[in-house]
Amino acid sequence: MKTIYLLIAFLPLIGAAFAGLLCRVISNRMAHTVTIALVAVSAALSGYVLYLHGTGEVPTFNGNVYEWMSVGNLAVAVGFLVDNLTAMMLVVVTFVSLMVHIYSIGYMKGDPGYNRFFSYISLFTFSMLMLVMSNNLMQLFFGWEAVGLVSYLLIGFWFKRPTATYANMKAFIVNRVGDFGFIVGIACMVYLTGHLHYADIFESVKEGSFLTQKFAFLGTEWSVITFAAIFLFIGAMGKSAQVPLHVWLPDSMEGPTPISALIHAATMVTAGIFMVSRLSPIFELSDAALSFIMIIGAITALFMGILGIFQNDIKRVVAYSTLSQLGYMTVALGASAYSAAVFHLMTHAFFKALLFLAAGSVIIGMHHQQDMRFMGGLRKKMPITWFTCLIGTLALIGTPFFSGYFSKDAIILAVENSTIFGSGFAYFSVVASVFITAVYSLRLYFLVFHGKPRYQVDPTMGEHDHKEGFVAHEPHESPAVVTVPLILLAIPSLLVGVLVAKDFIMGTFLQDAITVSSAHPAMAKVAEEFGSVWHMGLHGFVSVPVWLAIIGGFFAWYAYLKKPTVETAYLSALDRTGILKVFTNKYYFDDFNQKYIADGAVGLGRFFWKNVDDRLIDQTAVYGSATLMSKLGGVFRKLQTGYLFHSAYLMAFGLVVLMTWVIIFK
Repeated sequence: MKTIYLLIAFLPLIGAAFAGLLCRVISNRMAHTVTIALVAVSAALSGYVLYLHGTGEVPTFNGNVYEWMSVGNLAVAVGFLVDNLTAMMLVVVTFVSLMVHIYSIGYMKGDPGYNRFFSYISLFTFSMLMLVMSNNLMQLFFGWEAVGLVSYLLIGFWFKRPTATYANMKAFIVNRVGDFGFIVGIACMVYLTGHLHYADIFESVKEGSFLTQKFAFLGTEWSVITFAAIFLFIGAMGKSAQVPLHVWLPDSMEGPTPISALIHAATMVTAGIFMVSRLSPIFELSDAALSFIMIIGAITALFMGILGIFQNDIKRVVAYSTLSQLGYMTVALGASAYSAAVFHLMTHAFFKALLFLAAGSVIIGMHHQQDMRFMGGLRKKMPITWFTCLIGTLALIGTPFFSGYFSKDAIILAVENSTIFGSGFAYFSVVASVFITAVYSLRLYFLVFHGKPRYQVDPTMGEHDHKEGFVAHEPHESPAVVTVPLILLAIPSLLVGVLVAKDFIMGTFLQDAITVSSAHPAMAKVAEEFGSVWHMGLHGFVSVPVWLAIIGGFFAWYAYLKKPTVETAYLSALDRTGILKVFTNKYYFDDFNQKYIADGAVGLGRFFWKNVDDRLIDQTAVYGSATLMSKLGGVFRKLQTGYLFHSAYLMAFGLVVLMTWVIIFK
């Protein structure tokens, strides 16, 4: 099994090295063939590993591949922890990555950086696999930083675009803020326990005397474990884009669409959710940390979902949907419903990858037009894209028996049963977000695929021309290399919830991978309430969230398809009150960051440069001392005339001074 685990992790790295190092000498066909083949083998082996662990045929694996270094009792090693949680993540990461690899053949066709692109996405896959397979905090941090680095490269893949270079720098800097918190949390755990390996840390945490220790921080008394847990979660806030560290994710749309699917569905943004679930024994010891997590997730789920209603770029609507759904997962973490959070992570990976790739298919068909206001009527022109996008949309809004319904409903019910401080606000947020999700999701669906076409065809347009509202040709269905991944992703988006809901919600699939305190029985109450998947599915038809989704869907149909003047009317009303400006400016987070954080940091740096570095150090300490010595040298140089009698006078004068000193002070 150890060999299989090594192959799963390192086959994508081999593909990345092959396509990257030989990008100038191999053909495009060779680059995508090798990388896809290696990721496909990794995906097949991941499925095999999930089967073995899921059926209990092999035990949990926790071992080191090799020890990198040892400092006292602290060992830094490369090792794997493979249990049911890891096995599930391996399948999600490799399967979605495989679909993105195949899809990219069609989407990136003709791009001058074609081979480089396949190298990057394979490297992205390797980085995420190392993260989820790690058995220690150091390797976790390596994978954590690696996915951040590769996301920087991919968001700015079209580096000749100023918007792309701005977006990748923004993502990199914002994630450094989160990563600072993360490494502080790691340092706390190493300081408290003296270990880096999960098993040793969890054992020390369980028995540690420091659990009752407190200390002063920012004028407040903190529990040691609460401090560590919150700073660990700050790392998750950056990677999983939680308010206020969410600002990088919408701008990541500047990268190619396949990358949007990979980042938003299976790799970078899921890292924070996975990390908190993996470290659940730590978070379970602090109700304050859980409350903080739940409130942050609730704010993200509600307020980022609202922004999705006011986006016109098809990819940005799906991006804000990702922010909202990550908020759902974070709320579940705060409610100690780790299994529900991980379950939604899995279902969301499938239908969100499907929605992003479907959006990319629409963009291809629309000659790279991304504004939904200039689409419409594509249902008959792009039937496969339409049908698969419909499945993804129904899964996203929580239609009973679709995959998203089971995982989202489990989160809502867990929050309803939670006693953690803030659970009331969180419950309101996730329930209200159901209506909002239905509105922005079906708005996208109706504007793109139904109604009359709102674009014009201009056959004189060149391949790289872009005119608002115009396309070079009539939209048409994408090639099979694009539509086949859509079909393959639509299948789990439809069926995976029915197949595994019992294992995640009512079963014991993750019982050995996560820890839930008896003081946090929210998920246990959900499991008691539903005895079967069928019962849970039928319950949806009489539950408030499903009816809110239906009302939201009806509103979207009426306001955006049946009577578009409704949209004009409510936008005008919001504009008169000034609320629309708040939404279109994304709550002014970007303006605040630019004015007070970015410009403030630049201003502070300029102050230290001019006043400390230049004036104090350079002009005073360095050049000033040199000038002083030069002037003193000029004075003493005048004493050296070369005349013997001058030297005799100086010797006599010195002798007189010396004798005077001796007489007076002795």
